[in-house]
Amino acid sequence: MAELQRKGELLPEDVGTDDCLTSYTHIYSPDLLKDQVAFITGGGSGIGFRIAEIFMRHGCDTVIASRNLDKLKEAAKKLSAVSGRRCLPLCVDVRRPETITAAVDEILKQLGRIDILINNAAGNFLCPATALSFNAFKTVMEIDTMGTFNTSKVVYEKWFKDHGGNIVNISATLGYKGQALQVHAGSAKAANDAMTKHLAVEWGPNGVRVNAVAPGAVSGTEGFRRLGGFTAEAAGVFQSIPLQRAGNKTEMAHCTLFLASPASSYVTGAILVADGGAWLTSANDVSMLLGYWSSEKKRDN
Repeated sequence: MAELQRKGELLPEDVGTDDCLTSYTHIYSPDLLKDQVAFITGGGSGIGFRIAEIFMRHGCDTVIASRNLDKLKEAAKKLSAVSGRRCLPLCVDVRRPETITAAVDEILKQLGRIDILINNAAGNFLCPATALSFNAFKTVMEIDTMGTFNTSKVVYEKWFKDHGGNIVNISATLGYKGQALQVHAGSAKAANDAMTKHLAVEWGPNGVRVNAVAPGAVSGTEGFRRLGGFTAEAAGVFQSIPLQRAGNKTEMAHCTLFLASPASSYVTGAILVADGGAWLTSANDVSMLLGYWSSEKKRDN
């Protein structure tokens, strides 16, 4: 059953852990992605895990990739058990094109095609620019931006160029207002938004659509914990958001499903913001965020 929210709002099912849903109500036809294959980076946890599950519940086989193969294997078992579809776990470091190339070769060998690419691998944490090391900034750019380009380029050259396909990049709204303590991730995601448009223009003639989803705060994710989501929720910060709550992983998966499916067949180069209106109204209080960051640093030490 779908979860009931106050004021009669009906929300899709979700669970806070990296586990499959105990029940699911289809919005689209269960055959929406029948017999397609989706390659999902960062697919073993958080939003990526839920995207894989929702795609599989719509008839899609998936490939989930990250650096932690043991975690991927555990996730793949859960996903296949609940959906009856195939889930192939592959170890990939998106910063290293050779690992992506090997993974794509394995996908084509085992599954014979790639219809959808979800660029979801990312790294993030709170840190003021003055305390951010050169290497930390570089690492986030390498994972988020270079990783998105690397994976897109390999998949395009090996399959999409001749067969068409759909790319959905998981972005963020951090760069829209220059979110404090997020110069690394905000810069990386802003570059990805530009890349989304550039690739949509260049690859459209080959039948490739390229779009992005930009989530806000999403419960049940590592990012929610790392970026102060629980503290913000307890302090009533989400009341300033027009929809007055955080999003959930299933909602992000539904946005991604729309962009990856024939339901959005004439959409490309678009960035779908899914943050409940947060970036329009939320405060960007440097002093408050620095205070939170300092207290977290003291606690960790």
